[in-house]
Amino acid sequence: MFTVIVRDRFMIAHSFSGEAFGPAQRLHGATYVVDAAFQRPDLNLDGVVVDIAAAGNLLSAVLGEFNFHNLDDLPALKGANTTTEFMAKAVFDRLAARIGEGALGDDGHALTGLKVTLAESDVAWAAYEGQLPPRTA
Repeated sequence: MFTVIVRDRFMIAHSFSGEAFGPAQRLHGATYVVDAAFQRPDLNLDGVVVDIAAAGNLLSAVLGEFNFHNLDDLPALKGANTTTEFMAKAVFDRLAARIGEGALGDDGHALTGLKVTLAESDVAWAAYEGQLPPRTA
């Protein structure tokens, strides 16, 4: 499996519900470093997985939906504990939807897997990984 990884970051504020979160129940901030790994079994005719600049631009656009926001105030996330794990899947879902809509062109439709990793520090991170649906058109 071939993989291309692009990296970006976003800054948020949020709070959690539940005693398990202790002081994190109060409003606090986080800066996430995000790696998006795009996968496919073979290279295109140019010898690449996907246009790396297009992949980076797509990741940046998706992260822009969250950057400098209080996640507690975003209607799409209302009532969710926006943990690092939860946000890894939220970013994955948005990237996968845009890839399915053609955001990365034919190379995007050839992708078979995607992994999104969010690092909340240099010693702690979480990820969500899944298969991308095959092209239907």
